[in-house]
Amino acid sequence: MRKEYIMKNTEYDFKSVTDRHNTNCLKWDLFDDDLPMWVADMDFKVAPAIQEAIQNRASHPVYGYTVVPDELFEAYIGWWARRYGLNMSREDMAYAMGVMPSISSMIRCLTDVGDEILIQSPVYHVFFYYIEDNNRKVLENELIYEDGKYRIDFDDLEEKLSRVKMMILCNPQNPVGKIWSREDLDRIDELCRKHDVILISDEIHCDLTDPGVKYNPFKANDNVIRCLSPSKSFNIAGFQSSIVHCTNPELLEKIKTQMHVDNSDSCNVFATTAVIAAYNDSEDWFEELREVLYENKQMVKDYLANELPVVRLVECDATYLLWLDCSELNTQSKVLSEFLRQNQGLFLSAGSDFGECGDNFLRMNIACPPELLKDGLARLKAGVIALNNINRLSKNI
Repeated sequence: MRKEYIMKNTEYDFKSVTDRHNTNCLKWDLFDDDLPMWVADMDFKVAPAIQEAIQNRASHPVYGYTVVPDELFEAYIGWWARRYGLNMSREDMAYAMGVMPSISSMIRCLTDVGDEILIQSPVYHVFFYYIEDNNRKVLENELIYEDGKYRIDFDDLEEKLSRVKMMILCNPQNPVGKIWSREDLDRIDELCRKHDVILISDEIHCDLTDPGVKYNPFKANDNVIRCLSPSKSFNIAGFQSSIVHCTNPELLEKIKTQMHVDNSDSCNVFATTAVIAAYNDSEDWFEELREVLYENKQMVKDYLANELPVVRLVECDATYLLWLDCSELNTQSKVLSEFLRQNQGLFLSAGSDFGECGDNFLRMNIACPPELLKDGLARLKAGVIALNNINRLSKNI
């Protein structure tokens, strides 16, 4: 019997559906889909403290060039100390207008044209774009998918690390939602040191773990660069704000110089206000968010098991992005994604966007009020049924 998930009473509003149409919203205005569940932002209202801080800043009638105050770095330092016991120093941090702009700068200043850069697929599709757009080559260490779980192929990883100058790690892994264990991270660190490889650790989803689940940050050392931001955790990606954390002064100086050349170290007038309010004044809201996301995840897990067992949820313990195993449908992910859009108005990301090894999967963003999530699940089921009916019909022709 299917379990009905009822969201607990919360201090903050995670139930109301906010109409985002006609706000120049990438998710809702770029395409005509009825229900976009692809790009990684949330359909929840931001924490009240963030909205209030932005409104207060907006009340000042001048919006000129902005410098980054020390208070922003102190907010990062406080957050990471409180939540992860990690002590960061101000001198090891640099401001950036986003994780991907900073990674693009690092690719340019720390590798050469034509170099191979190692990534672990299936992985965030923009990694592919930024490597190739900078005239470098993608080298994939494909993750092993076995018994519904992912693990690292370390033999393949070491062989390929011997050929590259740089590796980009995604932790937690987007799209599979896996937090790499301390043992995995230590082994990656050991291999990168052995082969003198610079390791960029994209940790933008790090806070978004299931309740009670511990996140493992990559340990800081001379060849590691960590990219951090509250944009996913607090739904403030539109402010385009992040930091680079690196304890190697020489490496950090190269990165800062390149980001300055690329103008990716500039700050908009509201960004620092939003970040400071997020880290300093919105932790209670964030803890409720984690509970809400976990309940949404349980809703999907139960629905698929009881209503749509032909689609399986890959086990995950982080992010609000679910990786759906659709291999039993025997349909290429781009074909399946496009069919769901045309037939049901539901936009899920095709798994092949994250590497060819993701072609049997779809990625689903569940960071939305339960009303939208239930609608999305019903559309997914209806779309799969319609696709199966078409396939049966075509076999009989």
